[in-house]
Amino acid sequence: MKDIGLVLEGGGLRGIYTAGVLEYLMENDIYIPYVIGVSAGACMGASYLSRQPGRNKTVNLDFLHDKRYLSYSNYIKNRELFGMDFIFDEIPNKLVPFDTSSLIDGKEEFVIGATDCETGRPVYFSKTDYDEKLVGKLLRATSSLPFVAHAVEHNGRQLLDGGIADPLPIRKSIEDGNDMNIIVLTQPREYRKSPSRMSKVMRYKKHPEVDARLKTRYKHYNEDLHFIFKQEEAGKAFVFTPSRDLKVSRTEKDKNKLETLYMLGYEDAKRQGDSLKAFISEGCTTSESLS
Repeated sequence: MKDIGLVLEGGGLRGIYTAGVLEYLMENDIYIPYVIGVSAGACMGASYLSRQPGRNKTVNLDFLHDKRYLSYSNYIKNRELFGMDFIFDEIPNKLVPFDTSSLIDGKEEFVIGATDCETGRPVYFSKTDYDEKLVGKLLRATSSLPFVAHAVEHNGRQLLDGGIADPLPIRKSIEDGNDMNIIVLTQPREYRKSPSRMSKVMRYKKHPEVDARLKTRYKHYNEDLHFIFKQEEAGKAFVFTPSRDLKVSRTEKDKNKLETLYMLGYEDAKRQGDSLKAFISEGCTTSESLS
């Protein structure tokens, strides 16, 4: 018998595409038994598994022009482009409450990927590793980009954005027993990553292994894309990619473009809904896993 996973890429505010896909899943009461995400993908996956329709859209769009959310003044003040305290404390605890208990008590596994600063290697946290108090801290860790956010300390480790070490954690999902996977990518199908211009001119001196990983990240990313599309050809993966290239950056400030990308994710999922449900029926051990 086969099991099925849901793999969520990051991408900063491009993750609003993922939010649209997940909104369709929630509307149709489709909850995949294993979810793994990094960076924005993990954050979107958290609100999906806490069963809070509309929350991802609200969090990512309604505060877009609030300086506490994303601004150069944040960077000048705290060396953080995104206001991490605002995003991972004030919003989930006060402004748009995050139902952590539903996430923790749900029967779905939720794996958060981060990067170990000392080794430059991925580190993964499943539900046995965190509780209601820790999940927010780990979501902050997986979303902490080098140069524009501080590393997060957890159990003696310094952690950064999960997309550095494992931006497309498909192999981890397979390793955890999922022979079939749904993957949500935040770039169009033809996209391939190029060497980072920033890594050519800047060194992340604080953590040399992270610096080394940043320089070769594009190679690992493209290799994983090749693997994912081979899995798709073999019938083992169902891949969502934006059906139109809206040229959205990870720090996009154009709300109209982001709303369009969100709706694109929703419509892409709706258009492929029947095919997706057929794939899920084949991949899940029991139909009960989705209810």
